[in-house]
Amino acid sequence: MRLWDWAVAAYARPEVSERCLLLQDTHAQNVPLLLWAAWCAGEGRALDEDTLEAAVDTVRAWDGAAVSPLRAIRRTLKGPIPDMTDAARQSVREQIKAAELAAERALLDDLEALSPAPAGGAKPYGPALVAASKAWSRVTPRADLEGLAAQLPA
Repeated sequence: MRLWDWAVAAYARPEVSERCLLLQDTHAQNVPLLLWAAWCAGEGRALDEDTLEAAVDTVRAWDGAAVSPLRAIRRTLKGPIPDMTDAARQSVREQIKAAELAAERALLDDLEALSPAPAGGAKPYGPALVAASKAWSRVTPRADLEGLAAQLPA
């Protein structure tokens, strides 16, 4: 299964979006990177240090140039803003949301292109999530990563 299709299906599962947003907003983790790592594990794609480093570089580029700025604008436009009509603000917010989603899809496509070929059966999600988290940040929220792993498709 393609990474984008897997990520959309996984994100729609009960509790997954909440756990992803907790990891993003509380622990400064990168959700597309985590979902990519989990997909790789489920597909039997072993991630080595060089692949993780290349993935983090790709994520930082997309995140800095497109995803985070678009997310910030979308969140700013969530509530009423003085001197802006609600209908116009909501319309622009929806367009920003679509652009943010398109940027995340392009990011996942780039990550899929970096993925090693499958080499064996599916592996547990937990270790892959921890490895991606360590590559991304000095803080590794193991309990929340394991919580996410438990909600992903078997």
